[in-house]
Amino acid sequence: MSKDDAARDTVRALLDAHGRTYAEEAGIRLKDTPQPLYQLLVLTDLLSARIQAPVAVAAARALFDAGLRDARRMAEATWQQRVDALGEGGYRRYDERTATQLGESAALLRDEYGGDPRRMRDAAGDDVEALRAAVRRLPGIGPAGADIFLREVQAVWPHLRPYLDAKALDGARRLGLPDDAGALAALVPREDAARLAAALVRAALDASVAEDVRARVGADG
Repeated sequence: MSKDDAARDTVRALLDAHGRTYAEEAGIRLKDTPQPLYQLLVLTDLLSARIQAPVAVAAARALFDAGLRDARRMAEATWQQRVDALGEGGYRRYDERTATQLGESAALLRDEYGGDPRRMRDAAGDDVEALRAAVRRLPGIGPAGADIFLREVQAVWPHLRPYLDAKALDGARRLGLPDDAGALAALVPREDAARLAAALVRAALDASVAEDVRARVGADG
């Protein structure tokens, strides 16, 4: 088997078992419209804290179930309402600080961009670094958070593809895949770039993901 064939088999197994985006896990039906894009920013904020991803995903679901699905509703909710929703999702260690950040972030997005993340994208044009900087202006989202958002939003913002940051490349190395974004992107259809990024990040964060993928490839072989 050639090296390219082995890489494609690995990526296929990785996507089949671990290729669900974090947005999908949080129940976000990601589209290029204001509400789901805003919900992705909320999830990004939650994932940015030093807390396990399943807890962040559960907290995002709880916020949305509480009706806090767009920037206006989040900004107009009381601090206590945000704290209570985060608590329902099990997000307790950082709940008070995060409740404040979510309110401030929603107010900034509402006041500067009319609550529409697409305006933030349009202001940045094709400059990915300008978009990263704009995302980082939102309270609670730092460099790692900006990468999370861009990895996920490339599913509906094709001009970002392939967005495979340092964390995704760490996962590629763990799996014995090329640690070059272009080479990795060539292994999947362009529309699967976000799924690939999420799966690679899981491999970077959890060694058992790489072990599982190797076992699947070995079983198929």
